[in-house]
Amino acid sequence: MATLDPTGLSEAEAARRLQADGANELPQAGRRTAWRIVGEVVREPMVQLLLGAGLIYLVLGDVGEALVLMSFVLLSVGISVYQEGRTERVLDALRDLSSPRALVIRDGQRRRVAGREVVPGDWLVLAEGDRVPADAVLREAHELQTDESLLTGESVPVRKLALASGRPAPDVRPGGDDLPLVFSGSLVVRGHALAEVVATGARSQIGGIGQALQAIEAAPSTLQRQTRQMVRLFAVLGVGLSVGVTVLHGWSRGDWLQAVLSGITLAMSMLPQEFPLILTVFMAMGAWRLSRQRVLVRRGSAIEALGSATVLCTDKTGTLTLNRMTLAELHTPDQRWQAPPDAEAPDAALPEPFHLLLEFGLLASQREPFDPMERAFWALAERHLTEAERVHLHPDWQLAHEYALSPDLLAMSHVWQQPGRSEHVIAAKGAPEAIADLCHLPAAQREALRVEAEEMASRGLRVLGVARAHRDGPPPGVAWPPGQHDHDFAFLGLVGLIDPLRAGVPDAVARCRRAGIRVAMITGDHPATALAIARQAGLDTEGGVLSGAEVQALSEAELRQRVRHTQVFARVMPEQKWRIVTALQAGGDIVAMTGDGVNDAPSLKAADIGVAMGGRGTDVAREAAAIVLLDDDFDAIAQAVQLGRRIGDNLRKAIAFVLAVHVPIAGLTLWPLLMGWPLLFTPVHIAFLELIIDPVCSVVFEAEAAEPDVMQRPPRRPGAPLLTRAQMAWSLLQGAVVMVLVGGYHAWLLHQGAGTVLDERVARTGGFVALVLSNVGLILSTRTLSQPVWVALGRPNAALWRMLAATAVVLALVLGLAPLRELFQLAPLTWAQAGEVVAVAGVALVALEALKAIRALGAPRARPQ
Repeated sequence: MATLDPTGLSEAEAARRLQADGANELPQAGRRTAWRIVGEVVREPMVQLLLGAGLIYLVLGDVGEALVLMSFVLLSVGISVYQEGRTERVLDALRDLSSPRALVIRDGQRRRVAGREVVPGDWLVLAEGDRVPADAVLREAHELQTDESLLTGESVPVRKLALASGRPAPDVRPGGDDLPLVFSGSLVVRGHALAEVVATGARSQIGGIGQALQAIEAAPSTLQRQTRQMVRLFAVLGVGLSVGVTVLHGWSRGDWLQAVLSGITLAMSMLPQEFPLILTVFMAMGAWRLSRQRVLVRRGSAIEALGSATVLCTDKTGTLTLNRMTLAELHTPDQRWQAPPDAEAPDAALPEPFHLLLEFGLLASQREPFDPMERAFWALAERHLTEAERVHLHPDWQLAHEYALSPDLLAMSHVWQQPGRSEHVIAAKGAPEAIADLCHLPAAQREALRVEAEEMASRGLRVLGVARAHRDGPPPGVAWPPGQHDHDFAFLGLVGLIDPLRAGVPDAVARCRRAGIRVAMITGDHPATALAIARQAGLDTEGGVLSGAEVQALSEAELRQRVRHTQVFARVMPEQKWRIVTALQAGGDIVAMTGDGVNDAPSLKAADIGVAMGGRGTDVAREAAAIVLLDDDFDAIAQAVQLGRRIGDNLRKAIAFVLAVHVPIAGLTLWPLLMGWPLLFTPVHIAFLELIIDPVCSVVFEAEAAEPDVMQRPPRRPGAPLLTRAQMAWSLLQGAVVMVLVGGYHAWLLHQGAGTVLDERVARTGGFVALVLSNVGLILSTRTLSQPVWVALGRPNAALWRMLAATAVVLALVLGLAPLRELFQLAPLTWAQAGEVVAVAGVALVALEALKAIRALGAPRARPQ
């Protein structure tokens, strides 16, 4: 082929096209601004009630109460803005901000430009190690091979052929050999080429994936939906009841402004605004615990959702495997050798009968290769040849000629000049059938070779044949023979290469399967390779393999049926991967999807939980995922599942506690209104209890250890209620006990006084402190559903003691500092009254424990196994 000498675009024309077509970069989703986050927080019902109450206090002239309520609003906004900013900063640290450089031809000169400045019509100069900056048609190529695993998921490089200049680029997708196009994001691992850019930015193959990402809306998790439904239910009940109370209070007492304030107080008491706050706290703590294991959580809701996952879909290349080809087996006509595992014999000497096979495999490879298979040959020599055996590397030999791989003969050869000798050594490697053809093997030997190669391939190995020949060099001025068939080759043997499993994968898969989670592998690789890797990883392979072509041909209903029984999917394109995920979701599954490549991004975003590999993973995959494994440790997924289930269990305990707490808060707000007594609680008390005391107490449940059977039981049923009816009834009963005891004590205090303002404050102080202490007793009782409280106290939980200390400090500040005491309209607590409130809380704890014992007696006993 004649060498092209293009002049390329002029700088002026390149600038014009850059202006017209835009920069060569993927569109990024806009960040949520601080003002947008503020708007979302202000739309929350509890915040609106706080703002309304604050405005009324301003109208009444009580600036202190108004400022306190406004401070609660600012606290909510500040927490939300900080959490969002923290997540984005961590993601920015992962993102490679430097634009890759590209070598282009412009005005007849080769020059380096930023990748984002490449435009359609540019001529690219590609060499080994280059990252392709845009989709381009090949106009000249010499032994070109590219790694397209980030786009296709297939770890083996693909061969490329040039297309004659002037011919239009065909409309083809990445994957497969002998295509005349290179694609943005792929890596040149062998050869060099000239290519004409045909698509940049959003119009490239990788850009199409980015546009698909923008079209996919991330749905809220089941837990978020259920929490919102519960908050809406209580909000409707609270608003309806508060409207009635407002009308009754205003009509009976004539003070409509105070009536509105009383109605807001009642609405706040019934609105379980702690649910979203507790959910945020649990997710933030879960993210912190995972971060200690080098797992970044981008969306906190994914943690609990991962605990409910029923299917884990995983990519093969770079996720289950290392995406690093390794030479695993050497087969001579008489013997075979398997590379020992790293942990067993990392530097074991290679037996002498296999030295010749490895030597000529190395001679058929580049000295400093980019091709992953050729790097595997050199890695094996580095590990298993002694210093004395390094003579097989022949560093003093010179490469005299090379024969490239071609579609007609899938083999390549290197011709080496030995110092001081006229005889040249020729090393060949390639497809086993091509090497057999070069060696002119008899039919029987060819058949035996075919059977052996197929057996190796069935175990997931990539099989190559190796041969050698000797020949004197041609006279000066005479070219080498044009074809490899002109040499007399002798067959040396077969080599088997594999992209090995990550070390912790089989154990992680087994843990997931014991936990009732189906593990499915979705890959762009060959079906036989996919099935072999699936067996090594411990996946269920009884359902066989479903190919991407079969997925494409199936209707939505047919695909939903097939994915229920198939765990291995091969030759799958990105849009087919997305269809598999959505088909699983349509069947009622909670889907977690792991991956690291650009081809994984749409399915990562569409899945209920997207898990990206952070070390090798692409920016596109990390942007689409909810969880990023910073060390690419697949075992961390099983740990995240366990933590998600622990969080789910403890979250339900916390929600049950909050539901129980709202019974006395709402009841003790409503009862004085109905009885015509002074109010026990004002909006400040409600906000203090619901936004500070209750969430602080709920942290105790977050720190509870996981249940022993957390990874031996099936996932929580998709769509199951956050709390069952029995659990809700139990929480309401617990709250009613506390309400009766604290309400009775408050009523007794009111009737002990003469009805003065001081007496009202004394009664309010007693009721308020008694409720806070009773809530502590409720936590102690709720930590375990069947065992007595002294057993629960023996379980380690440092957060419990921190909570007790924090509650004591907050109460001491509110009661001891005159400005705060005046703000809360409380009186100093006497020693006698302190004894009384402790006694009330103690009686409440005893009553709760008695109810728990009665409940345990009535529960059905487990049958003996």
